[in-house]
Amino acid sequence: MAVTLNIYDSAIKENAPETNETDRNAMGGTEIMKFGLHDRLDKELLNNFQIICSRVRNIDPNKKTIYWLHDLPGDPESEHLKNEGWKKFDKLVFVSNWQLEGYAKYYNIPYSKCVVLQNAIDPIPTHTKDFSTKIKLMYHSTPHRGLDLLVAVFQKLCEMFDNIELDVFSSFAIYGWEERDKPYQKLFDICKSHPKINYHGSVSNEEIRSALQTNHIWAYPSIWHETSCMCLMEAMSAGLYCVHPNLAALPETAANWTHMYQWDEDAPRHANKFAANLIQAIKIINSEQAQHRVQMTKTYADSFYTWEVRKMQWEQMLKGVLNEPN
Repeated sequence: MAVTLNIYDSAIKENAPETNETDRNAMGGTEIMKFGLHDRLDKELLNNFQIICSRVRNIDPNKKTIYWLHDLPGDPESEHLKNEGWKKFDKLVFVSNWQLEGYAKYYNIPYSKCVVLQNAIDPIPTHTKDFSTKIKLMYHSTPHRGLDLLVAVFQKLCEMFDNIELDVFSSFAIYGWEERDKPYQKLFDICKSHPKINYHGSVSNEEIRSALQTNHIWAYPSIWHETSCMCLMEAMSAGLYCVHPNLAALPETAANWTHMYQWDEDAPRHANKFAANLIQAIKIINSEQAQHRVQMTKTYADSFYTWEVRKMQWEQMLKGVLNEPN
């Protein structure tokens, strides 16, 4: 997924989703959700609301205000919720139950003020994967979420398996923050020089969706507390065998359909656990049992994470807010 300024530029118009200095050059998961929701909701209904994603800059007193949170409760941008600051909003929308519980406890927000509406994707088209020559692993997220751990483990696994390859789609350019790539340049250089790693940087979501269809295993040794994970939703929908830890909202997103292991705070122990589970995944990926499991996983993802379902839930929620007494 890449920085797509044309999408932002075309959105600077009346009734467009709110954009501020932190996200105007970004097209990450939050921005894809923001524009995706705006494009799908009934405009007459939408005109009654100010929907603010994560960063609050101003509140329109003439509209119902929906605060759509994508961050962690300790984020500085959420500190305004202290001392009953949450009362400024008509409804707070969270992207996972795990996230809601964290915010409710941290800021003493009543559950009646909140609703969980998970993120959504367009299902990946049904396709047949080719296992005849190699087993392809994929990572498509920013580098600070565990890419260094994956690269180190993959280098070791190449000593065990001749037929594995890794596609890496990773850069802060997705948010327009190219300067934040600098600490990871050596890691990117390792990826570029390794004969079995294909480093793609940041590309469009369309290219990601295409690449998912040619890959077999989603390798994500996450060290980041995800409030939701659209990358995992996409991988599940694309029929990848997903290997990841049980950290933060990943178990909720996976819903027990994936190959999930116990996360560990200690980096070397985490690497060993991830390696062991990835080895197992590589060995069984082409088995009938594993392929049956990923097909069921796709069915689940396509049923519960589709925009068709999420649009309906959003519209029901917004109509409910309109009907609430002042």
